[in-house]
Amino acid sequence: MKDDGFVIVGVRETPPPPAPRREPWYRGKPLFAGGVLGVIVLGCLLCGLFIPGDPSYMDLANASAAPGRAFLFGTDTMGRDIFSMIWYGGRVSLLIGVAGAAISTAVAVVLGAVSGCAPAWLDALLMRLTELFLSVPNLLLVVFLQAILGEASVLSISLVIGLTSWTSMAKVVRTEVRQLRSSEYVVAARSMGGGFFHILWRHLIPNFLSSIMFMVVMNVRSAIAAESTLSFMGIGLPLEVVTWGSMLSLSEKALLSGAWWIILVPGIFLVTTLLCLTSLGSYLRKAANRKERNL
Repeated sequence: MKDDGFVIVGVRETPPPPAPRREPWYRGKPLFAGGVLGVIVLGCLLCGLFIPGDPSYMDLANASAAPGRAFLFGTDTMGRDIFSMIWYGGRVSLLIGVAGAAISTAVAVVLGAVSGCAPAWLDALLMRLTELFLSVPNLLLVVFLQAILGEASVLSISLVIGLTSWTSMAKVVRTEVRQLRSSEYVVAARSMGGGFFHILWRHLIPNFLSSIMFMVVMNVRSAIAAESTLSFMGIGLPLEVVTWGSMLSLSEKALLSGAWWIILVPGIFLVTTLLCLTSLGSYLRKAANRKERNL
């Protein structure tokens, strides 16, 4: 059909849009950091299967022996096998990190939720207390509380680190709870007689858990670093309790005797673990921010 010089031949079919490219599942995920951290954690947990010996046994005849066939990572100034000490000591360091993070998370969640649900005067009082703790250097608080408790132990150090590492997380929890406390399901649970801890466990924590997961991981890292710092300063665990920090406390003798492996080996394991935890925490933080942008 012709009309004013134009020919109508029908509707032109549009080609289908190209299929969206799917990103590989591993893109952006800290697989290397997670794998290295998994190997270190499994090695520390299962070290009894491949290290039957006692890591605290002192072989004075082989004191400060360099790495070799007999001693893969060498020995320290007291003749203890560093390879055995690394895995057994890592178990204690990781235990302190997890226990300290668990205590700080529990304190932060409870105080942050109470502050978020409390009246204005109590909320202001709790926040001023939190800011007071934030104004004091964390390491100074740890040293002060540990001096009050007396002789250091795994439990006391975990408790001290946990009681001094909750402030930043509590402020985040408070902010999240203030946004969630007027939600329909929270109001409904409260009107049906739900108690504070029931609402916190069933309705509030599942909604703000993703926002604080990276802080939990970073608290594990901070607890391991704090224990190592205390041991390096000579106010940590007793010398017979092997940790990565107590191994680094022998650095002065190692430098004087030229036994570099006494510092290098535990330092590598400690720094690698802290870097892996930092990478995982950074990924969780980015994932939480991405989720908030999508919402």
